[in-house]
Parts: sequence; C-alpha cells; structure tokens
Amino acid sequence: MTALPIAQTILPAGHWSGQARACTLDYAARFLRRKKLTTDDGQEFVVDLEHTTSLNHGDALALNDGTLIEIRAASEAVLKVTGASLAQLAWHIGNRHTPCQIATDHVLIQDDPVIAHMLDHLGAKIEKLDAPFTPEGGAYGFGRTHSHDHGHTHHV
Repeated sequence: MTALPIAQTILPAGHWSGQARACTLDYAARFLRRKKLTTDDGQEFVVDLEHTTSLNHGDALALNDGTLIEIRAASEAVLKVTGASLAQLAWHIGNRHTPCQIATDHVLIQDDPVIAHMLDHLGAKIEKLDAPFTPEGGAYGFGRTHSHDHGHTHHV
C-alpha cells in the first residue's frame, strides 16, 4: 500500500501560483494540525503541521510529492447581520468571542441561535444564508486560537 502524500508547508493566499487541486472545507475543518483530508476530486492526503493552524481561503498546502492543494471556504449556514448601529452590533459579537466576517454594510457570523437572539434584542436585522465563511483573524492578526469559554457554546 502506498503512503499518502503529506502536507507540512502552508503557502499563504497571494504568495503562490501555478496549478493546484482544490480542497473545500468549512470554517471548523480549516482549523487543524494533523488530519487526513480529501481533495474535491478525490485525492487523499495527510496534513501534518507543527502547530494547530487556521487555514484561510486561498492558502495552499504543498504536498511532499510537489502537488499544491488550494484551500477553499465551503458554503455553510451563516447569519448576515445588518442594522442602524452596525459598529455596536459588531462590538457585541466580538465581546462574545464569536468569529465574524466584516463587510462595509454587514457582518457575517456562523448560524448561532443564542447570538442571533441577543442581536435581535439589540435591533439587528438577521438574514439566514448559505455562504463561504472567512472571518477576520484574531487579536493581533495571528488568526484564531482555542476558545476560552465563558459559559457559552463556541464554534471553533
């Protein structure tokens, strides 16, 4: 039996070029250290990184056989949050350590009924969507970290 190709190198989005196979993963699956994955066209490979890492849409994994695998954000259940005081709503989302994708006129969060209820009480307009979820990096730009629980359910 042939050993599966191994990915130990991440090439950040915008810093690689050339042909690549695609691997589409949701937000939770893009947070990993060691895991067997399958490309969209069926090639299995193993990710074996030194540290648990958050892969971003557009990053590439370099396999030990020279193949590049482009990471793509899968569509998943998200909530589009809008409202008159979007900055205040975004503050409340961040205060709950909820990952969010920030746009000029809205914020996307994972579909979380508890957060949705809180935002509804703050006057937010909430729309359920299926869309790729590519939230902002964590504090100081280092991406997400393991959640520190304050008694809420977190999706990390």
